[in-house]
Amino acid sequence: MEKLFAITGGISALLGVVAGAFGAHGLKDRISPEMLEIFETAVRYQMYHAFALFFAAWAVSRWPGAIPPAAGWSFIVGTVLFSGSLYVLSLTGVRWLGAVTPLGGVAFIVGWLLLVYGIYRA
Repeated sequence: MEKLFAITGGISALLGVVAGAFGAHGLKDRISPEMLEIFETAVRYQMYHAFALFFAAWAVSRWPGAIPPAAGWSFIVGTVLFSGSLYVLSLTGVRWLGAVTPLGGVAFIVGWLLLVYGIYRA
């Protein structure tokens, strides 16, 4: 499981850098400043949680049990829902996707709580 989270974290970080460069250079004059800010928020949280996946990978190998892997999965779900919905919202202007974003935020929070609890229990 740790290898899966480490690879997913690396891919997520890679895609975050690509998205950040695309936003800074390719979108600057194509979308409104408000939508660019939303796009940048998606990139920022994707990058934070790419590193969280590396930490989850380490926690899985260090403190075995079901809780650290659940944290890693929560980070993956959070990235897809939070950052994914913000990317689509900023690029398409489809506002209803904003309703999905908080679900991703909750997944991030749950992931951090699970990680802390899993380490505490070990």
